[in-house]
Amino acid sequence: MEFKWMLLCLSLLAVSTGVTRAEDEIDADEEMIVSEDQGLVETEGDESMIEDLELSDADTYLLFTKPVFEEKASIELPAGRLSEFLVGFTNKGSNDLVLETLDASLRYPMDFNFHIQNFTTVLLEKTIPPGSQATLGYAFIPADAFAGRPFGLSINLAYRDYEGKQMISKLYNDTVNIIEVEEGLDGETLFLYVLMAAACVLLLVGGQQFLYSVGKKRVGGGLPSRTRANLETGTKTSKQIDMDWVPKNVLNHLSKFGF
Repeated sequence: MEFKWMLLCLSLLAVSTGVTRAEDEIDADEEMIVSEDQGLVETEGDESMIEDLELSDADTYLLFTKPVFEEKASIELPAGRLSEFLVGFTNKGSNDLVLETLDASLRYPMDFNFHIQNFTTVLLEKTIPPGSQATLGYAFIPADAFAGRPFGLSINLAYRDYEGKQMISKLYNDTVNIIEVEEGLDGETLFLYVLMAAACVLLLVGGQQFLYSVGKKRVGGGLPSRTRANLETGTKTSKQIDMDWVPKNVLNHLSKFGF
C-alpha cells in the first residue's frame, strides 16, 4: 500500500510540473507574439514617416542673423536681448504649398516635451507656387532669468499641400546656451566719448583765444586822437595858471604869503 501511495504522489507531481511548463510556454509564446506585433507596429510607423518625408516637396533652411554664428559653432543667445533668424522655404514640387505658422520655444534640455518659454506664433497663410522661394523673418527675446543656463530651442514651420495635408518642418531642435550680457563700454562708445571730450577742449581753447584778442584790442588801442586833444591834463606849474579873473586885492594879499 505504501508503495502504491508513493507511485500516486509521484505521478501527480509529474502531471503538475508538465502543466506548469505548458502554461509557461504559452505565456512565453503570447509575449513573443505581442512583442512581434509591437515591433511590426513601430516598423509600420517608421515606414509611414519615411514615406511622408519622401513625399514632401519642401526644402527649408535656417540662418541666425542676430547674433551671427560660425558654421558648426555652439549657439549662444543673449538673455534679455533680441535674437533674430531667417527661414528659407523652397517649393520643389509641382503644386502650391501654403505656409501656415512659424513658432519657437525654449524647452527643458532633458525633456523637450516640457515647455519653458513660448514665443510668438506667427500666422503666415502664404501660398508658395511651384519652383518659388520665400524668406521669413522671426525675432524673439529669451527671459533674463534664464541667463547662464542651457535650454532646448525648438523652431517649427507648419505648412500644407494642395490636398490640405498638414506637415511640420522642425527647423531647429537642439540645445542652446543662454548667456548673460556683460554691461560695459565697447570700443565704439569709448571712441565717441573721446571725440566729444576733444571737441569740448577745442571749443574752450578757441573761446579763450577770442576773448583774449578782443580784450587786447580794447586796452591797447586807447582813445581816439580828437578825444586826447580835448582832454584836460591839469596844471604842472603856477605860471600856467590864468589869474586874470581873481580880484587884485586878493592877489596882493596872496603875494604877501609867497603865492
